[in-house]
Amino acid sequence: MTDTVLTRINTLDRAGFIVTFGALYEHSPWIAEAAWKKAHPFSSPDHVRETMRTVIAEATALQKMALIREHPELARRFGADPSLTDSSSSEQASAGLDRLTRDEYTEFRRLNDAYAAKFSIPFIICVRLSDKQHILSEMDRRLNNTEAEEQAAALAEIDKIADLRFKDVIKKLENGS
Repeated sequence: MTDTVLTRINTLDRAGFIVTFGALYEHSPWIAEAAWKKAHPFSSPDHVRETMRTVIAEATALQKMALIREHPELARRFGADPSLTDSSSSEQASAGLDRLTRDEYTEFRRLNDAYAAKFSIPFIICVRLSDKQHILSEMDRRLNNTEAEEQAAALAEIDKIADLRFKDVIKKLENGS
């Protein structure tokens, strides 16, 4: 099946590749475009993923900060947030962030505000690997980080998010979609 997926990946033109892989990183299709330019044709599906990681590793500090800032604030609104991408909306729902009590929402709001005031970036965590309580606990704990530690933590979480989204794309390609 990997050969079929690889063939599907490598027969995509640049625009098709960006459409297919551009949403791995929130509002940052430049990463998929740079990966295409850097390594197409790819030797394996994993080569696609590793090339995207390399693109981020080689990105400037400004590009990395822009990537971080493209992520939505968690539980920004009480209830569903229509401003989220489909992926972010689904991921936040998987952690119950679309079903907060008023008290939970108030706590998220307090921690989001404190986090934004200290770091000037949104708090990022891979919500598909978390639940509400873990997210709140991590928000509180990571408020003690330095700016550099928090930027590194945000990028590590972005990598986890992109990895899960990549696996979703590969499953679709395996199924012929």
